[in-house]
Formats: sequence, structure tokens, C-alpha cells
Amino acid sequence: MSEDVAPELMRPATWRDIPAMLAVERAAFPDEPWDEAGLWAELASRPRRAYVVAAREGHDGLDGYAGLDVAGDVADVMTLAVHPRSRGRGLGALLLGRLHELARDAGATSVLLEVRSGNEVARRLYAARGYELVRTRERYYRSGEDALVLRKELDA
Repeated sequence: MSEDVAPELMRPATWRDIPAMLAVERAAFPDEPWDEAGLWAELASRPRRAYVVAAREGHDGLDGYAGLDVAGDVADVMTLAVHPRSRGRGLGALLLGRLHELARDAGATSVLLEVRSGNEVARRLYAARGYELVRTRERYYRSGEDALVLRKELDA
């Protein structure tokens, strides 16, 4: 893990984080970002949903955030976003690892997620963490890009 992002700087998201989460969302996914109403709805869906945010000490704003939905033995990664200025420091792996911990703590035995077929950086991260292709959702995104559905079995 990089020294730039320490685990103690990761915490549960609060309502007050929504403007900073939106800033990360818009920077990370400029073509199809979630909107404010969507983030409010996600945080309102707790305890089934769990969201975490991450920031470096002394840094203005958030560096990233991630969300998880747990329904029984399967958890779904709802989103994982790292601000472009904070990429390449291991933050995506750190956020994903925290989601895995939260899923295990909630009793999940596997995790599902969707990733854009063209998002090579994210696909490499997920493959390195043991995710395998389940299926392809053709033309899933508004842009017409396919979504790859990936699954990881969690270690006990």
C-alpha cells in the first residue's frame, strides 16, 4: 500500500460528504457521473448500503469513495471512484479491500460488480484481486459500451 493514503484516513461516508463525493464522481466519470439525488438515495439506503470515503491528511476534498450493497450472501460493489489526481497510489485497491471487509462482516460469501469493458485500469485491479468474468451486458451504458459482470468469492 502507498504511503500517500493511510487506512486511518478512510472512514464511513456521511451526508456532509455528498458535495465532495460529487466532485470525485464528476472528475472520475465525466461522461456518466451519478447525480446528487443518486448519492442521497444511496446513503439513505443504509444499513443495507455501506459507503466509505478516503482522503490524505492535509488534502482538501476527498481522494476517493466506494459503496457496497449487501443482500444475504452476495454483496454488490455499487461504485468505486478515485479522483484522477489521486490515481496510481493504491487507493482503488485500498477502497476495494475495505469493501471486501465490510461484505465479510455482513455475512457475504461473494462480491459482484460491473465494470466498463474499456476501463483497463479497473479491470486489472479486479483481476489482481481475484474477480472473474460472469457475463457481459452488451451496450449497458448510455455510451453503448458493454458492462462486464465480475464475481469474487470471499475468503472466510
